[in-house]
Amino acid sequence: MSSFDPTFSIGPTPVGGSARCYVVAEAGANHNRDLGLARELIDVAAGAGADAVKFQTYRGEAIYSSKAPRFGYLDDDRSPQELLEAIALPREWQQELLAYAGSRGIAWFSSPFDHDAVDSLAALGVPAMKIASFELGDLPLIRKAASTGAPIILSCGMATYGEVEDALEAVAEAGGTRVALLQCASVYPAPPEIMNLRAMATLRTAFGVPVGLSDHTQGIAVATGGAALGMQMIEKHFTLSRDMEGPDHGFALEPEELEAMVEGIRAVEQAMGNGRVEGPSALERQEMYRLARRSLIAARPIPAGTTITEDMLTVKRPGFGIPPKFLELTVGRTARVDIEFDDIITWEMV
Repeated sequence: MSSFDPTFSIGPTPVGGSARCYVVAEAGANHNRDLGLARELIDVAAGAGADAVKFQTYRGEAIYSSKAPRFGYLDDDRSPQELLEAIALPREWQQELLAYAGSRGIAWFSSPFDHDAVDSLAALGVPAMKIASFELGDLPLIRKAASTGAPIILSCGMATYGEVEDALEAVAEAGGTRVALLQCASVYPAPPEIMNLRAMATLRTAFGVPVGLSDHTQGIAVATGGAALGMQMIEKHFTLSRDMEGPDHGFALEPEELEAMVEGIRAVEQAMGNGRVEGPSALERQEMYRLARRSLIAARPIPAGTTITEDMLTVKRPGFGIPPKFLELTVGRTARVDIEFDDIITWEMV
């Protein structure tokens, strides 16, 4: 298999390596075929601090056979083909949405589900393309997307190791070198116990590419926790309201939750540190290290010249006196000065 870039950029923003986690706010079909709503979703994603907002480009008749059975988890009597056709993003909106996202300072791209969708997105010059989990086995589609030269994001829901290899080989065959893999559980919503966040490390070690998470769990706990396991990209569905009609609103984040997720991921990234045990930080040294640690304290008055016994000492805060671990070295010394009750004992005093 050809080698892939361990890091790359989506537009000006780096992905992988030591770069911060790339956050993709997944609008999906939650625009409800309302252009104004689609623009509002871009506003929300930009306001939350996401790096990109992503939609989906498909036609119902190009995804499902008209004879495909309906999904039991959806409360909808329409066939999958009818449902997806009814909620599909009008392709004539794409250029306007791309431009509007640019005006808000956020990247815009989409998941193509057919070859025409790839062509329409490539013509717009989108900065990346994302292949959904259900399409991971559609190697011709992956080759088509990779042939555009755009970075490819592969969602690995339900995939075996071999299927991930096949998908990456399809990217390589089309000349692609920039690819990211997203661990995923393809259930909506997904229970946390099937997410297998540790698989991100497996994918990174096996294939040497940026890895992350396409997260369909409810809430933000799994997404923020993923940041502590080296998550380099996160994709998360969002909506203006979970009360809206449509198949993806119910498990999506609402605006304030999307903002909280981004803030949580950034906080976890900052908290990771360098892993070394180095003692107090500069901030801790400003006050806490000096005042909140413990020292030897006079348990009663000790006149100058007195030989110090253990019962004359106790241990209290603050911490700028003799450390408690030196109690035995202090006992038997002679007080050099008059020591008052509750004085903080220093080496100069004994």
